[in-house]
Amino acid sequence: MLIEIAVFSLESAITAYNAGAQRIELCSAPAEGGLTPSAATMRLARKYVKIPIHMMIRPREGDFCYSEREFEAMLLDIAAAKMVGMEGVVAGILNPDGTIDEKRMALLVDAAFPMNVTFHRAFDMVKDQDEALEAIIYSGCARILTSGGQQTAPQGIERLAELIIKASDRISIMPGSGINHSNIKNIAESTGAKEIHLSARSYVPGKMIFKQPLVTMGGTVTIPDYELLAPDEKVIMEILQIFK
Repeated sequence: MLIEIAVFSLESAITAYNAGAQRIELCSAPAEGGLTPSAATMRLARKYVKIPIHMMIRPREGDFCYSEREFEAMLLDIAAAKMVGMEGVVAGILNPDGTIDEKRMALLVDAAFPMNVTFHRAFDMVKDQDEALEAIIYSGCARILTSGGQQTAPQGIERLAELIIKASDRISIMPGSGINHSNIKNIAESTGAKEIHLSARSYVPGKMIFKQPLVTMGGTVTIPDYELLAPDEKVIMEILQIFK
């Protein structure tokens, strides 16, 4: 079993690495579901983290139907990931009708080579997952990150098992979303997955002593300004121990 940890900052990447994570998905902006990290974060993560890193390629929040300019930005970010030696990238492009944008996904896969490409949870937003599975395989992606079309992988566990059977050895199906140390073993055994994705994160206090009560940086009280989302080193170690 390969355990991939999603991280949203340089320090979180180092924490996950030190805890024994086997692969990292490097993102920014957890409240938006993960966006492309900065060039500096990418370079320093590659400097300090000595396990495979897959970098999120998602130029903005919202849906996965991109303009030509946004697609151009994705290609430039892929080139930057390749330049610093990332092992993979994570992306997904849909058509307005809920199908896979096969043409641009194939161009993205070609641009990423020799890095491998994970099609992310845009897969859970498609109209027909069976049709989308074949389109993603045809585009050349190495894996699909999915919760089985449900909000969380535990809710989509039956569908995940079906997808793994349908995929056979043609592509890896990697369960993700809502996975933790209490349910990961059941998901692995029930689906037959060989790779599992989780964040193992929780809020930890920031370093600020003074806290301004009248202002929030995001314009909303739902995103705390004085706490940080970070992977829990102890939880990661517990999960790895399960599979030993």
